Amino acid sequence: MHLNFIYPNESELQWSILIVLYPFLTGLVAGAFILASLERVFQVAAVKPTYRLALLTALAFLLVAPLPLQLHLGHPERSLEMYLTPHRSSAMAMFGFVYLWYLMVVLLLEIWLDYRRDIVLLSRSSTGFLRVIYKIMTLGSDNISERSLHLDERVGWIITVIGIPSAFLLHGYVGFIFGSIKANPWWNSPLMPVVFIFSAMVSGIAAVMLLYMLLTKLRGFKIDIACVDTIAKYLFYIFIIDFSLEMLDLIHRIYEADESFRSLDFMVHTSLWIPHVIIQILLGTLVPIGILGATQVLPLAEHMRKKLYVIAGSLTMIGIFAMRWNVVIGGQLFSKSLLGYTTYTLHLGSREGLGTAIFLTILPLGILYVLVKLLPPWQHESLSLN
Repeated sequence: MHLNFIYPNESELQWSILIVLYPFLTGLVAGAFILASLERVFQVAAVKPTYRLALLTALAFLLVAPLPLQLHLGHPERSLEMYLTPHRSSAMAMFGFVYLWYLMVVLLLEIWLDYRRDIVLLSRSSTGFLRVIYKIMTLGSDNISERSLHLDERVGWIITVIGIPSAFLLHGYVGFIFGSIKANPWWNSPLMPVVFIFSAMVSGIAAVMLLYMLLTKLRGFKIDIACVDTIAKYLFYIFIIDFSLEMLDLIHRIYEADESFRSLDFMVHTSLWIPHVIIQILLGTLVPIGILGATQVLPLAEHMRKKLYVIAGSLTMIGIFAMRWNVVIGGQLFSKSLLGYTTYTLHLGSREGLGTAIFLTILPLGILYVLVKLLPPWQHESLSLN
């Protein structure tokens, strides 16, 4: 339903579900890398079983992250212009450089250094086409002496340290884009980049936790409950910080109560009531925080904790996606006059429809499957030098 005071260019939303999906995917990348850094930099040994899986997960989602933007563009080939004619004053134009830095310098280099020993051994033991693949992946470096591997470890540690602020930059800049749009009171907030960073950490950690439990179960191995307990503990702490920041932003808006407040309040109590209040805050935030909190204080059996972690992790993923939806779509549902509202219709088969979004969500999992087959992330199954 269209109410009064909607300008003609506002009756149709310009940013669709693909723009919702983009920050969701980049958030998973940043969060997965932060989880990997817990073991590499902060020496949290309990999460070591997920270290390599977290890196491969980050890589799989990072490879797909730009695709929603490319599909959204009418002429995706024009995106090359930001590399040829960089515009340093544009946050959007600088995305390409942030993306390439994180992909080439941080993520690919760290994975290569961590896997170099295994890649060399696989290039020697494999046959046929796989042998060629692994030979290429060695990049001509087949020295796996103790000194060489020690150097790999030191350089990899430095790359991980550099990667932590890089991960914050990768996703924080998305929040910066929204938070710096002064013309939109739903987006304009100095807390937006920080909220995006912590919500990214929450979603990435939850995703790796779920993937680790699923893949370990499918492989017929026993889930390392100490590992999952530790991941859940960090997820709980970071989730509390994330929720506190979101509530701080909400309280600030309520207290400030500028000329846009009545319009935003009306929108939250109507068109955004279910996605924002019910799905994001209640089911996607308060319920998983309560579940994770219960696992921290109650003496629950191991099998019960595993079930609760799956429920909490799944609800967390739904809640973070709802948060991205409410930011991107919600910020376009009201007029600049603050007196009119519109709706968003999600189509199934269009270029920017639900079908495309589902495909782009599943695609990283297919890429992760290939990566796991090429580079097994299970630490206890690393290849022997013999």
